[in-house]
Amino acid sequence: MGNVLAIHVSAERGIIKTDVAEVKVVEGWGLEGDAHGGDWDRQVSIFPIEALDKVPQEKKAEVLADGYTENFTVSGLSLEDLSAGCLLNLGEAEIEILYIGKEEFKEKGRPYIVSREGRFGRVRLGGTVRVGDPVEVKKTPSK
Repeated sequence: MGNVLAIHVSAERGIIKTDVAEVKVVEGWGLEGDAHGGDWDRQVSIFPIEALDKVPQEKKAEVLADGYTENFTVSGLSLEDLSAGCLLNLGEAEIEILYIGKEEFKEKGRPYIVSREGRFGRVRLGGTVRVGDPVEVKKTPSK
């Protein structure tokens, strides 16, 4: 089992997200107050901190110094368990991971790794998520 390290929201797309201690996650929509919410398949972004191991050494300082672009930063789960098709419980919410990474990779800052290793998906069950809440893989495609 993992946990939620940080939560980030932004009312506008394309800007660095603001840290919050908790957030209401809305079924079929995304995070309350976040510009990426809507009726589409990338309502929520999750970044497993373990993916930082995949950042080339020459990019690491730049990635770590940039602001957050993902909604949830999580730790304690294997990257393999966080595959497309898995269901995650984050606090009271349930998220279905549909994609790993984006269609187009970014080359600068935090988006460098999030565009490659971020998990993106839909809210299947809404609820409150707080920093420190448990993150549990409820189902993986092979289970």
